[in-house]
Amino acid sequence: MPPIISIQNLSKTYAGGFQALKTINLAIERSEIFALLGPNGAGKTTLIGIICGLVNPTIGSVTVDGHDIIRDFRAARSLIGLVPQEVMMAPFETVWASITMSRGLFNKPKDPAYLEKVLRDLSLWDKRDAKVVTLSGGMKRRVLIAKALSHEPKILFLDEPTAGVDVELRKDMWQVVQNLRASGVTIILTTHYIEEAEEMADRVGVINRGEIVLVENKAELMRKLGKKRLTLQVGERLDAIPAALSAFNLTLAGDGHELVYDYDTQAERTGVATLLGELSKSGVRIRDLHTTQSSLEEIFVDLVQGPGPQP
Repeated sequence: MPPIISIQNLSKTYAGGFQALKTINLAIERSEIFALLGPNGAGKTTLIGIICGLVNPTIGSVTVDGHDIIRDFRAARSLIGLVPQEVMMAPFETVWASITMSRGLFNKPKDPAYLEKVLRDLSLWDKRDAKVVTLSGGMKRRVLIAKALSHEPKILFLDEPTAGVDVELRKDMWQVVQNLRASGVTIILTTHYIEEAEEMADRVGVINRGEIVLVENKAELMRKLGKKRLTLQVGERLDAIPAALSAFNLTLAGDGHELVYDYDTQAERTGVATLLGELSKSGVRIRDLHTTQSSLEEIFVDLVQGPGPQP
């Protein structure tokens, strides 16, 4: 089955000469949760804006479920729901009026039962008659999600959806996202809460300086790029790392009661077995040991702080 979003050779240069996107090629699969990560100014919002028809590309093509976003704009846009970073709504409109109007903009027939379900799923039903201006920041962001879902889109873009939202509301919203994915909706999200991407996403794309640095299945990405840390608890406190172990780049931690060894899981030899042998030879008794895997955040930081694409 073809991807629901196909981006080919896409570039964007603004009038002042700034090139925000450089030859983007990307396919988003149906019913997946795709996390697009990148530092501020990397091009995330520009890319989303082009797919949603809010920004014109300079070069390249984008199709949404087979519809070209320029030649067949209405059909493409009707498939997309967008939750922007900025909260922009008519302040004195009620929640119900706001989402009803959003549905009408896409020429969808009235369906109060569907809109009620959306509001209930987002814990907004009790606020349906409240004016937007009276709502908290977290509730306003929920209304944005309700508006984006009002016309029953196949694709939902979430651009920093939980910014300014408290932990409880954030968990509720991610449950809604999981339910949407289960119903067949494709979710594309950007977030500064990388732990959310680590928990939620099926695939991760990293964009830096207007270029896609990497696209990978989340588990495979962590397997390929993640490093492991071996923490060894020693039987007796060490004042310094024994000279015989200097080649292993160990770190002394835990007030001298721990030795920390970072290693690449993909290396031909991790060095763990050799290290354990040298520890025994040096008379260092190991009381306990455990390993931890790099987090997605650590991998992301390494990617965007590395050499990366050049301007």
